[in-house]
Amino acid sequence: MSKITINIDGRDVETQEGEYILNAARANDIFIPAICYLTRCSPTLACRLCLVEADGKQVYACNAKSKEGMSVVTVTEGITKERRAIMEVYDVNHPLECGVCDQSGECELQNYTLEMGVDAQSYAVKDVNRKDVDWGHIHYNPGLCIVCERCVTTCKDMIGDNALKTVPRGADALEAEYKDSMPKDAYAMWNKLNKSLIGLTSGEEMLDCTSCGECAAVCPVGALVDTHFIYKSNAWELKQIPATCGHCSAGCQITYDVKHTGIDNTEKKIYRVMNEWNYVALCGAGRYGFDYQNMVEAKDEVVFKKAIEAFKKADTIAFTSTITNEEAYLLQQLKEKFGYKLINSEAKSFQIFLDEYSKISGTMLYGYDLEATHNANFVISVGTALKSDNPNARYALNNSMTVNKGAGIYFHPVKDPVIEGLGKSIMSVYHAPLQEEAILYLILDLFGDKTKLPSEIVEYLASFHGEKTITVEEIIKEEIIEIVKVKKVNEETGEEEEIEQEKKTMVPKKISKEVVVDDNRLLKIVGAGEKFMEELEKNLAKKDTFALIAGADLYTHPNSKNLARLLALIEKYSAFELVMIPNLTNTLGVSLICELDDDRGTYTIGYNTKGNFTLSALGDGDLDMPAINQQEGTLTSINKRVNPTNAAVGYKGYELNDIANELGIISELVIDYTSKLPTKKGFKAKNFDDLPNHYDNDGTEHRGYLLENMAVSAQSDESVAKFNDEILEGTLIYLANPVRQFSDFTNKATNLDEVAGLYMSEEFLSRSEFNEGDSVRVKNQNGEIIVNIVSDNKISGDIALLPTFDSKINSEALFSSYRFATASIERV
Repeated sequence: MSKITINIDGRDVETQEGEYILNAARANDIFIPAICYLTRCSPTLACRLCLVEADGKQVYACNAKSKEGMSVVTVTEGITKERRAIMEVYDVNHPLECGVCDQSGECELQNYTLEMGVDAQSYAVKDVNRKDVDWGHIHYNPGLCIVCERCVTTCKDMIGDNALKTVPRGADALEAEYKDSMPKDAYAMWNKLNKSLIGLTSGEEMLDCTSCGECAAVCPVGALVDTHFIYKSNAWELKQIPATCGHCSAGCQITYDVKHTGIDNTEKKIYRVMNEWNYVALCGAGRYGFDYQNMVEAKDEVVFKKAIEAFKKADTIAFTSTITNEEAYLLQQLKEKFGYKLINSEAKSFQIFLDEYSKISGTMLYGYDLEATHNANFVISVGTALKSDNPNARYALNNSMTVNKGAGIYFHPVKDPVIEGLGKSIMSVYHAPLQEEAILYLILDLFGDKTKLPSEIVEYLASFHGEKTITVEEIIKEEIIEIVKVKKVNEETGEEEEIEQEKKTMVPKKISKEVVVDDNRLLKIVGAGEKFMEELEKNLAKKDTFALIAGADLYTHPNSKNLARLLALIEKYSAFELVMIPNLTNTLGVSLICELDDDRGTYTIGYNTKGNFTLSALGDGDLDMPAINQQEGTLTSINKRVNPTNAAVGYKGYELNDIANELGIISELVIDYTSKLPTKKGFKAKNFDDLPNHYDNDGTEHRGYLLENMAVSAQSDESVAKFNDEILEGTLIYLANPVRQFSDFTNKATNLDEVAGLYMSEEFLSRSEFNEGDSVRVKNQNGEIIVNIVSDNKISGDIALLPTFDSKINSEALFSSYRFATASIERV
């Protein structure tokens, strides 16, 4: 879309051609009232407050698109009257319980009632009985609901769960006199409001969704509230601490809302997590998994001395990627001073993958981010259980499908009803494990520019093609001639007589014929159906922006280096904009900062993982450490952004920086290292306190800074290996978490109560000898564990999932590196 200039209230503003007037106004700090519209979602026209005049015609700013030279007036006498009438209607029968309402103080109904100057009530209608209901993690008060449909819209357009809808209210019809006496938009809005409430698409009593809580976040009134927050605090009592979510690599912007624990306890407590919902959506882990802090009452000097002694005799530090960039930098400094081996297997695999990718791409990092996925209209996902590996990547895919009217392909061995529920334009291809190479070759074959690809790769792709003869049916029009008798007046005699004449008609006829078509063996290898190419061609119509999401299945694949090179070739020789999902919270940061080793030595310090001496932010080690929500520092996200995070609650124990100081690496605060992060890896020499953390009204992100994607020497040799057509025989298990769980830290949170076990789909269970709750032994050549079976309606098919969020079950013991394995499962 091209840039255009429109005029709003006498002011020339620049915007994109076709952008909604409301978004153009917001981007230029021009106020137009609106309750129902959400940025990045489709308009619903539910509230009608955004009424404006565009070129002399009244339109709704949320739905009217900008045109070059357009003149917009946001306030006239008629518009003001209409808006006030709408607000009067919204206040009809709205309970006067602001003193105890959880939304009071940040309620948009309050704000707009004051903004429109509503100080009297001109309308009345009999109310209906509207009882509160609990939908699991969400509480719905229909008495407070103004049916703006923001919850329905965000669930559909942003999240993709489609769990909410409008349902009949059961109210009496409005009195007929109102239609003539009221402004027409106020009447139309009231008529709709009076007929509807919010209900569940499942028909059950509980929300059947991925439990993100975004519906409550966007609710402008107190109708939808997180169950754990009801009557816990007034909004104005809470202090908002800007931060970055510490649970996955999405690096979502959040605020921790904190205040004292109680009248007799002044310690700070997190009451809820909020987000800038117009610009970023949170998953359930980010919203509800906030109270994972490590509560330590004092510094234990005796244990600290033992820790220093342990460091003096250790030769290895093993750690996870749930740490800040500054802590990773400290670990690297310790390595350089004392020669420690640094062990982090998942970050190491990602580091190797990026290095191999760089040899062809010529850049240190993948080229794009999730914003590219949001903006694309054709998206492919490969190598990731998208909804749980990185929920924001799934939201970006869904947003592309709904708002951009996009299409895409989801390649994965585990069948996913959530992804399938995103719409008919998402093609799900459930391939066998280890076939990821074939998938990347297929993408290169279908979308790569063969005039620019290396000739040996073009020849290799051609080797998969042949010809086959198929029988097709088609409809043709066949001319049928029949003799019919018609009556006609003889012009000479004037008498009516019957004559015969021909009648020609075109009749559809189905015929079969044999045609020779291309036979691409890659389609069969990856499990694409017979109609795959036909459906793909239909979905590609009018698509012009392409995004590719790659995930963690590829980084630990036996042929991961070849997969990395293939991804680089796809990015280089096709229109796809590539983003990779780092495994854990700060995997990208760790892989850039630390020189990682392969094998442990004889004595290991473990940081949030087991060692001979263990430092733990979970409170289960030898020396306590602060959790992410108790630290200042930075985290590197999937979007290659170095985001600042702040401490929500206090910590009274020792930190990694205290140990470093004792060992001779001196700094007063760990954030003193923010400006020292390695610039040769794309970091910038910026002080922590100088890092911004906000969005502009147009959605421009000002959070930390973007890594510089450093140029590296690319190889002239762009060859790739032929893929190994290996398969896994037996019962398959997959190392992945359920929705809302990522690690022991989310498992520790009060409001995330998923039970760890062997997750099976309902259809898997129905065809097996097992029942939910059964204790089973899962065993293979790598080891064995005993777990209970958990039924999961968010997966389908015959592959069971073993989670990593509860380290007590030691799921990783069954896997060598790749996320898929075979195992026997037997009842204990």
